[in-house]
Amino acid sequence: MKISPALCLASLIIMLPVVTNAQVDSASRQPNIVFIFADDLGIGDTGVYGSTIIDTPNIDALAASGVRFTQGYVSHPVCSPSRAGLLTGRYQQRHGWEFNPAGRDTDNGIALDQVTIADELGERGYATGMIGKWHLGQQEQYHPMSRGFDEYFGVLAGGSQFFETLPEGGAYAGTRGAPVNRSAYNAVYRGRERVQVDEYLTDVFTEEAVSFIDRHANDPFFLYLSHTTPHTPLQATKPYLDRYGHVQDMATRVYAAMVSSLDDSVGKVVEKLKEIGQYENTLIAFLSDNGCAGYIDNACSNLNFAGFKRYHQEGGIRIPFLLSWPNELPNNKLYDKPVISLDLMSTFTAAAGDRVETEDSVNLLPYIKGERSDDPHEFLFWRAGPTQAIRDQRWKLIKYKLTDFTEADLNDTGRLDPPAGGWATGTPLGLITLLYDLQNDPQESNNVAGQHPDIVQRLEAEHARWNDELPPPDETILPAIRSTLTDVDGKTVQLIF
Repeated sequence: MKISPALCLASLIIMLPVVTNAQVDSASRQPNIVFIFADDLGIGDTGVYGSTIIDTPNIDALAASGVRFTQGYVSHPVCSPSRAGLLTGRYQQRHGWEFNPAGRDTDNGIALDQVTIADELGERGYATGMIGKWHLGQQEQYHPMSRGFDEYFGVLAGGSQFFETLPEGGAYAGTRGAPVNRSAYNAVYRGRERVQVDEYLTDVFTEEAVSFIDRHANDPFFLYLSHTTPHTPLQATKPYLDRYGHVQDMATRVYAAMVSSLDDSVGKVVEKLKEIGQYENTLIAFLSDNGCAGYIDNACSNLNFAGFKRYHQEGGIRIPFLLSWPNELPNNKLYDKPVISLDLMSTFTAAAGDRVETEDSVNLLPYIKGERSDDPHEFLFWRAGPTQAIRDQRWKLIKYKLTDFTEADLNDTGRLDPPAGGWATGTPLGLITLLYDLQNDPQESNNVAGQHPDIVQRLEAEHARWNDELPPPDETILPAIRSTLTDVDGKTVQLIF
């Protein structure tokens, strides 16, 4: 059969790959930055960090494509203060957002003089979009679109229903999880307008994220995908639950299903980046805002670390922490020196080509590329009212408030009812002093304060120096009203958060 020249040319054109503007510009333009934030995800709840229950192939693949931090921390063991520190690159105590607002974010938010990562990246030419949980103020001046984001879709509150009614085909609403209608406080918003969402919320956030990437494929973008999963209420749809039919404990099954929805989200974001030819040119960060919660019937895992969300022991503040950037970072690398979520400000802006320096944020790129061999931080610090914590490369000091409250004083939510004006920062019964050798005892099972008074004194002095730079706790924007009890080293202590 004779083939015409025109047909040959047409066949050649069909065989040639389609090259988009985004692909052409991929090597020369600023990198995209995607930050995926999980909510109350324990460090032991992903495969790459050692889960034996939950399968997370997409999160594991993200770790294989980049850097996994074995000592990654957040600056607070509960949601809102942790986010306030991360987004500003400064310890949140410096600007007054020290405690969980506990519903008071309808009238308050992080200080308006604080500059966010979105502000900085927007000034550097990035399209900025946020999807998901905000939890840093709901009034106009505190709204994400007043804090550097061009677009917003999500929940302004600290959490919301994953669905309001049981979807067709069945679902299970687990611990603290019966479906109810969303209120004005925990509603879903597009921009500043309330919208109705009937589908599973995690899936909807993922669809919005993929759409944002598609719409901004030809320009550098910053996407903050702030999932509400696996925070309570524990709710999952049947397709996710069916993956864990072998798990007998129902709370554990629902929690695992929720983490699977998070993992699917990571996979779909990466797939879309590859589709538009921008995967290699995108810096992806994956973190959790604190450790998993101890009040969900043991459904989650902080590995063998002591404590949970609300605690300043490792289980409350050591979190899964991944960075991937195929064009620039090594793959399948472990980095074992302490880093903190505050470092994302300097790291992201350095990747964008113009690094921002704050008192607290360190650009991690030269450390993980092997260009620097020293420690990113000499010390990491924490404070929540009377609670104090500090760590260096080996030692960690914690001081908790001793109390004569007992379990009989806890209300139905497992918390203490606060006095008028919130919890005072004084310690009339004193503080318990805990010193742990994290090099040899990362589970914080053996308090060695009595054996190393010199180390206690040195760390106390360093914490006092840092604390002197901060406003006192009673001058924070909102006083602490959340508190509970726990036993540590044979003593009952009061956790204030």
